[in-house]
Amino acid sequence: MTLIKSISGIRGTIGGEVGQSLTPLDIVRFTSAYASFIKKQNCESKTIIIGRDARISGEMVSNLVTGTLISCGFNVLDIGLSTTPTVEVAVQIHQSAGGIIITASHNPKKWNALKLLNKKGEFLSEIDGEQILSLAEKNNFSFAEVDKLGSYNFDNSFNNLHIEKVLNLDLVNVELVKKSNFKVVLDAVNSTGGFMIPKLLEKMGVECVRLYCDPNGEFPHNPEPLPENLTEISKLVIEENADFGIVVDPDVDRLALVCEDGSMFGEEYTLVAISDFVLSKTPGNTVSNLSSTRALRDVTINHKGCYNTSAVGEVNVVEKMKETNAVIGGEGNGGIIYPELHYGRDALVGIALFLTQLAERELSVLELRKTYPNYFISKNKIELTPEIDVNSILEFLKEKYKNEQITTIDGLKIDFEDGWVHLRKSNTEPIIRIYAESEGKDKANYFAENMINEIKNFI
Repeated sequence: MTLIKSISGIRGTIGGEVGQSLTPLDIVRFTSAYASFIKKQNCESKTIIIGRDARISGEMVSNLVTGTLISCGFNVLDIGLSTTPTVEVAVQIHQSAGGIIITASHNPKKWNALKLLNKKGEFLSEIDGEQILSLAEKNNFSFAEVDKLGSYNFDNSFNNLHIEKVLNLDLVNVELVKKSNFKVVLDAVNSTGGFMIPKLLEKMGVECVRLYCDPNGEFPHNPEPLPENLTEISKLVIEENADFGIVVDPDVDRLALVCEDGSMFGEEYTLVAISDFVLSKTPGNTVSNLSSTRALRDVTINHKGCYNTSAVGEVNVVEKMKETNAVIGGEGNGGIIYPELHYGRDALVGIALFLTQLAERELSVLELRKTYPNYFISKNKIELTPEIDVNSILEFLKEKYKNEQITTIDGLKIDFEDGWVHLRKSNTEPIIRIYAESEGKDKANYFAENMINEIKNFI
C-alpha cells in the first residue's frame, strides 16, 4: 500500500495501515492541517468548496473531509460529483477561502487523493504546500467548540456555470461549430466526464457517442489516457464514422484525442494544436514543462511568440505562465491551461477551443495533425524500491553527460542535438519517469532505452 505526501496534496491507496496508505486517520490529519493553514490566511470567507470524481471511495473520503472541515469551524460547500477544473472555477466564482478536490486523477481505482486549492482556485505554491506538510507532521490541532462549528451546504449548479463560462469565451465559436455537424466518440472512463462533456457537446451542437460514460467509478481500463489503454475507442471511432474521439481522465483535467482513422492524435499534441489556434488569434507567449514536446516551441516561434519551460507540475507551469504573461500553456499529458478562464488544466476548455479550430480551418483531425512537426516522445518508468537512491542516479548521469546541455530545475534533463531525455522522480507515484524525444519513434526509444540501461547498470 502507498501514501505519497507532496506539496500539492496527499495521495494514496485506500485501506491498510495508518501512515502507509490513505486511511481515514490520514485524511482527517491532512484535512486538519489544510484547515489550520487556511485559517492563518485571514480570508474574509469561511467557506471551503469540495468536489469529487466518481471513484468508489469518493463518498467515504468526502464525508471525512466534510466532517473535519466543519469541526475546524469552516462552512463546507459541496458541489458533489464534478471535475477538477470545475472546483477551481467554483472557488473563483464563490470567492471562497479555498477548495479540496477529492480525486487521484489518472491513478487506478484503488487510489484517491486530496488536491488542495488556495483562495484563487489554484494549486498551492511550494512554500504553502510545505507549510501544510509541516502542520500535518506536528499533528497538533485545535477544533471548534460546539457553537462555532461550521455548516454544510450542497450545490451542484457549478457544473453548469463552468460549462457556460467555457462557451462564453471570446475564442469559442458555438454557432460555427453547430454548422459543422461534428460527430465524436467520448471515453470518460466511467467518471464525471461522462456527464460533463456530453452537456458541453450538446450545447455546441455536437453528436456524442458515449463509451464508458456511467459515473460509477468502475474504470473499465487503466484510466491514464495513453494509447495502450484506448484500443476500444479507437475501433469505435472508425465503426461510427466519427470525426474524432475524445478521451479524458477521471477528474477531466487531461484531454487526449483520436483521429478519424482510429490513430492517436498524440497526447502531447493536444496542447500544441490548441496553442496554435489561440496564438493565431491572440499572439503571445507559451509555457510547458520540461517533459513536453519541442513542437510547442516550434509553433510558438512560428507565431513570433516566446516559449518557456518550467519544472513538471501544474503549479510550476502556472507560476511560469504568470511570470512570462503567457496566453496559453500546459503540460504534455494533455493538460490545457487557458488563463482567460482560469489558471488550471481544463479538458472542457480544450474541447471547446479544439472544436472551434476544426470548424474554422475546415480540416479533418488527421489533416490538422499533419500540419505539426512529427516528434515522438517515448514515456517510460522504473518502479522505485527503498534501496534505490534517485539522487545518486541523477548525479552519476549528470557527471557522465556533463558535455551536453544539462537542466536540473526538476530532476535531470539532457538535451542532445537531435533529441532530449528527462529523468525525474514522480510526485504522484513511487517511480522514476524517463521521457525521451526525437524525430521518429525509433530514435526516441533508443534514447530512452539507453538511459534505462545506464540506470539499471548503476543500480
